[in-house]
Amino acid sequence: MSAVTVPGDDAPLVVFDFDHTLYDGDSGSHLFAWLIRRSAWRTALALLAAPVLGPMVAFLPTRRRGISGFVWIGTVGMPRRRTLDDAIDRYVASHDAWLRGRLLPVALEVLHRHREAGDRVVIATGAPPELARAILAFVAHEAVPVIGTAVGPRLGAIVAIRHCHAEEKMRMLRERGYGEIDVAYSDSSADLPLLKAARAPVVVNPKPGAVDMFRRVLPTGTPILNWGCEDRAGDRPPSAASAA
Repeated sequence: MSAVTVPGDDAPLVVFDFDHTLYDGDSGSHLFAWLIRRSAWRTALALLAAPVLGPMVAFLPTRRRGISGFVWIGTVGMPRRRTLDDAIDRYVASHDAWLRGRLLPVALEVLHRHREAGDRVVIATGAPPELARAILAFVAHEAVPVIGTAVGPRLGAIVAIRHCHAEEKMRMLRERGYGEIDVAYSDSSADLPLLKAARAPVVVNPKPGAVDMFRRVLPTGTPILNWGCEDRAGDRPPSAASAA
């Protein structure tokens, strides 16, 4: 694989979502499901809470609270963020092959091609940034900045205190000094602020029911692609070379 070019501050800015864009699935949900399944009482508590927390996760205004509820169940007893980082390290080490299999080769090739071109590439994800970094470490040549959901201690556990999601994702990007976005890749309707801000939005692996909405609200001709998520919609490129 050829070397990448170190981008300058004026290089085109390219933003990738992580879940269902570079990774087949919801990486945070996979992590916290593993944390919950570590014990019978956590599992029982999650089942009891699911009728309340599940609908909260499904709706944007209450999503952060719903996610925080499941994160609390999975981390209750953890005294600080560093403990969660240690758990992430154990999770990634014990699921090596499975996680590697969830990284989407077409997506990684597109990401690498942007870096070869000298673009500034950043990943902005609703997952904890430590998790996305640890998974991407399987492809060590893709050491890119990651902005993700901030977590911290609360009520004897670790919860999401700032969800990198929807408009908040844009605020977090701006706070890190990222300005005009040239290209953005995401699967999610929650990322419409990101996609609309980009000069060239690309919808990747959308839910089938969201395709018409994306076509309606994004510029005519916006690519809607499938990079390997079998249960998602989008045009399948014949090769990585034509995926972007």
